[in-house]
Amino acid sequence: MRPPILNPLFAPITSLPGVGPKQDKLFRYLLDRSETPRIVDLLLHLPSNVIDRRAQPKIRDATPGTVVTLKVTVDRHRPAPPGRSRAPYTIYASDETGTVMLTYFRPQGGYLDKLLPVGEVRYVSGTAQMFDGMLQMVHPERVVDEEGFAKLSGIDPVYPLTEGLAIGSMRRAMAQALTKLPQLPEWIGPEVVRRCSFPGFATALHHLHQPDEITDILPSGPFWSRLAYDELLANQLALALVRAQLRRPAGTRHAGDGHLRRKIIDALPYALTSSQQEAVRAIAEDLGKPLRMLRLLQGDVGSGKTVVALLAAAAVAEEGRQSALMAPTEILARQHIATIAPLAERAGLRVAILTGRDKGKDRRDILEQLANGEIDLLVGTHALIQDEVIFKSLALAIVDEQHRFGVRERLLLTDKGEAVDMLVLSATPIPRTLVMTYFGDMDISELREKPAGRQPIDTRVVPVSRLGEIIEALGRALKAGKRVYWICPLVEESDNGLGTDMGLIDATQRFESLQKTFGDVVGLVHGKMKPKEKDAAMARFAAGETQLLVATTVVEVGVDVPEATIMVIENAERFGLSQLHQLRGRVGRGREASTCILLYREPAGETATARLRVIRETTDGFRIAEEDLRLRGEGDVLGTRQSGLPGFRIARPEIHGSLVAQARDEALRILQDDPKLAGERSEALRCLLYLFERDEAIPLIGAG
Repeated sequence: MRPPILNPLFAPITSLPGVGPKQDKLFRYLLDRSETPRIVDLLLHLPSNVIDRRAQPKIRDATPGTVVTLKVTVDRHRPAPPGRSRAPYTIYASDETGTVMLTYFRPQGGYLDKLLPVGEVRYVSGTAQMFDGMLQMVHPERVVDEEGFAKLSGIDPVYPLTEGLAIGSMRRAMAQALTKLPQLPEWIGPEVVRRCSFPGFATALHHLHQPDEITDILPSGPFWSRLAYDELLANQLALALVRAQLRRPAGTRHAGDGHLRRKIIDALPYALTSSQQEAVRAIAEDLGKPLRMLRLLQGDVGSGKTVVALLAAAAVAEEGRQSALMAPTEILARQHIATIAPLAERAGLRVAILTGRDKGKDRRDILEQLANGEIDLLVGTHALIQDEVIFKSLALAIVDEQHRFGVRERLLLTDKGEAVDMLVLSATPIPRTLVMTYFGDMDISELREKPAGRQPIDTRVVPVSRLGEIIEALGRALKAGKRVYWICPLVEESDNGLGTDMGLIDATQRFESLQKTFGDVVGLVHGKMKPKEKDAAMARFAAGETQLLVATTVVEVGVDVPEATIMVIENAERFGLSQLHQLRGRVGRGREASTCILLYREPAGETATARLRVIRETTDGFRIAEEDLRLRGEGDVLGTRQSGLPGFRIARPEIHGSLVAQARDEALRILQDDPKLAGERSEALRCLLYLFERDEAIPLIGAG
């Protein structure tokens, strides 16, 4: 199905000279791929900064601490003394104004003789430093002769990297990857190209990876914006294709008479909030319309989305039809079933769970009951979309998105029935301006209140200088039987190359220090543990065997321990607003009042201070999401992952938000004029969908 013109970009990066098995492993980790990344994955990994090497002072005028390029004559080499491999290898070089030491540690034999031959002129570039009163450059980043220097632009891109992957290797691989770019057809309409002054796709990539000016790599500049628009257009086109498929007429339709829904509402220990009642009414109305439902239900952690989803499934079951609820992780699937099962039982609604963990006879029994119509609602993970899962009469697909863009999963699930309605749940409130980015045109229900009985969370912002007081107070709380989360931004010091010099205490360090103070009641959980170890650590905490759980953001989503009432977030100034809000949502889930302590290092920057102020003032997830969007700068120190849109590599909401509506309008116009994508732009648009991994939508072109 993939246009053959794209084949060079879909070759593995190991086909590039110099990218071997060791680098393959590092690139997989960096580019977040389970298999060997392809050349296109590398090309869409954009620089985070640049080094300007155009400053060419004489040696005596070089400013220590800055990046400079020096034109020097190599005078002499001083290798490390025999048997002292840790001593530096020093090369002395000079110009008419002074001498510079070029220092290397553990160079390969003979390498430096070839790189810097005595008596020759070389251009060396790197950070100038003073050492023993003399200018020094440790491991210069560039060493070239006159001919090589003529080819350099003077501006080098800097990329987000992972430990073990050198910047030089990245730049070499990127230069090779750029040579593989074919002449691709233009997929953006000429009027949009004109209005936005967009450069071509290949031009944009060349300027971002081989910038002529420092401004070439700015996300707000024309080159990055062009690629952001491409990504948004691919996304909107895929969503428009899904919508066209899901919005087809649905034949005779009914929500039932309400008898099962009344039983569930009677079994609830609290009354439905007004926004839950409104959502239930809107869904029942949708189920009665001649077009299939496509509705987004969004609300904060603990706002009662699962109960609304259960009532939607009950409306379908009243008609003798089935529902499926698909969650992105097993933890979330099991959390849903824990909420649903007791209520469903009271109403006589038959529910079951199916995940990758279910094997053998149990699995066969569930599949048999499902095919016979003996299960009304099946909850599960992606296991639900496997071929052997057959429903007798699936009428409603409920997808808990957690920001996973999954056109393919959504469609495979709706394909398991006739004219299946779709309800999408989002646990992270998304600003209205971004709903379109993720979900296209959908009807929206928002759950704004918390169910009755939820205790407010007392949020306090405390400088790390008062750590001793906090630990003392925790000691009293643990004696009183309380349960506590302690969140750290890193697993261990080497994460992201950031360590204690930045004042970041890692989870392993904090666990060890708290264990010394409080003993075996302290547990540890982080993302580098094996799934079984993580589950076991969480289970011990849930059972009360450990009372204080030190964790990374692995607990951000889908961990439910109602007994936990205290949350300490260390280096809180390092987290994004939505992330702080998600983490805080792990407490305040039971009947007891809860406290969240945000520990920050002084001085916190302006944006960090504003974030901490917002989180202290409000627990309204919708307000927090809007503020988060407003405060987003160029991302956090902890990596680019936090600054972009989840599911998007290039588009950034705070910079490219205005392009979303344009991309949506263009996508709808494309499908209006050419619903089967058979016109002259069809090949170009298919290229676009493949390049930005929205090709799951291609089988829908003209379907139905």
